[in-house]
Amino acid sequence: MDPSTIGLIAFLAVLGMLAIRVPIAFALASAAIVGTFFIFALRTGSFAPERAIRPTTSLTFSNAFDLVHNYNLSMIPLFVALGHIAYRAGITTNIYQAAKVWLANLPGGVAMASIVGCGGFSAITGSSIACASTMGRICTPEMLRMGYDNRLATASVAAGGTLGSLIPPSVLFIIYGIFTETSVSQLFLAGILPGILTLLGFLLVVALWVRRDPSIAPAAGVTYSMADRRSAALSAWPAVLLFVLIVGGIYGGIFTATEAAAVSVALATIVGFAQRRLTLAALWDSLKETCIQTAGIFIIAAAAKIFVAFIALTGVAPDLVAWVSAADLSVVTFMLAVALIYLLLGMFLDPIGIMVLTLPLLIPLVEVYELNLIWFGVVVIKLLEIGLITPPVGLNVFVIANVVGKDAPLHRIFAGIMRFLSIDVIVLALIMCFPIISLLIPESM
Repeated sequence: MDPSTIGLIAFLAVLGMLAIRVPIAFALASAAIVGTFFIFALRTGSFAPERAIRPTTSLTFSNAFDLVHNYNLSMIPLFVALGHIAYRAGITTNIYQAAKVWLANLPGGVAMASIVGCGGFSAITGSSIACASTMGRICTPEMLRMGYDNRLATASVAAGGTLGSLIPPSVLFIIYGIFTETSVSQLFLAGILPGILTLLGFLLVVALWVRRDPSIAPAAGVTYSMADRRSAALSAWPAVLLFVLIVGGIYGGIFTATEAAAVSVALATIVGFAQRRLTLAALWDSLKETCIQTAGIFIIAAAAKIFVAFIALTGVAPDLVAWVSAADLSVVTFMLAVALIYLLLGMFLDPIGIMVLTLPLLIPLVEVYELNLIWFGVVVIKLLEIGLITPPVGLNVFVIANVVGKDAPLHRIFAGIMRFLSIDVIVLALIMCFPIISLLIPESM
């Protein structure tokens, strides 16, 4: 059996294990290890398992070791810690409170404030699911108490939570940068304009929806003075400072992305203690949650690295490149195929799993078409963002459903989500048709 056939069987085995809900890390690692073993055992023509043990273990452990010792990977625990610390210090929730004070008197203002709050939360935490979970507990119950339609109250937060994938810092951009060997700093900057476009699009959805049916968003019934608005805006200064520090520091060449993460964690901790909103117990809880979340990400990343090495060993990627070259597909057709694959997988798998499963096969094709890897990364992350709210298994939707319980059945949340999905598709089309939207800021560094 030739290596390419073994590689194809292993890839199908991974899909089969994922279909029966085997965790992505175990599916990737087990298929890669068993496949590697058979490649070395069959190298001489006859099955010789004793010759395969040493090279298989060497390839497995060396790749996992190299990944864990990747300097860029240290950004993940730092940014995850930043999100937990900022939340416990009240830095992230102040963004929502400030937006609510400024927007409350507009039709659908609290829903708009929720989306802005999600954008601000995303600009610090970098995790879409964490954003949806946290902001869902803060915003959704409040909107339901005010009499908001449960479709708007839940869908606005589920969609707003996806902004964590694009607005820097983003854990998905970090993983993409590591596996494609592209600059994480440039990826962060490339996500800014698409993220802002998406946020503005979501606000437009709320405005048009409420204008068409005012009953879904009753007036807040509270009037805030200019003094209240100034006070609320000033209370959000730590979040603004952290975002400026991360983006401005990277853009200005003052920090690398890793250094920006470290400085931001230190600053958030100092601000939290200085304002007496962060305690030692809360800091300890933040660090424990960071360790748990980071360990899960690292296990998936290590398994993916082993799988990438296995794919390289099989020669499947060059065969796929040769097949695509022979098919003479246009760039448009190729990108449409990529979008279809990611949207289909996004209905069933989590974003990290989709990315580590597909990148080993897609990146060689991207290089054949001479596409910009930074731009392609933004397209991939946008597709993963759409997958978070795409039925039947939009992870953000299930997170919100778990938060609100019986107050909003799953089908009601998905009914509201479809309006926001239309904006996502429009922004995706703009990014694909006009790469300058993604590349303007990183290319001006």
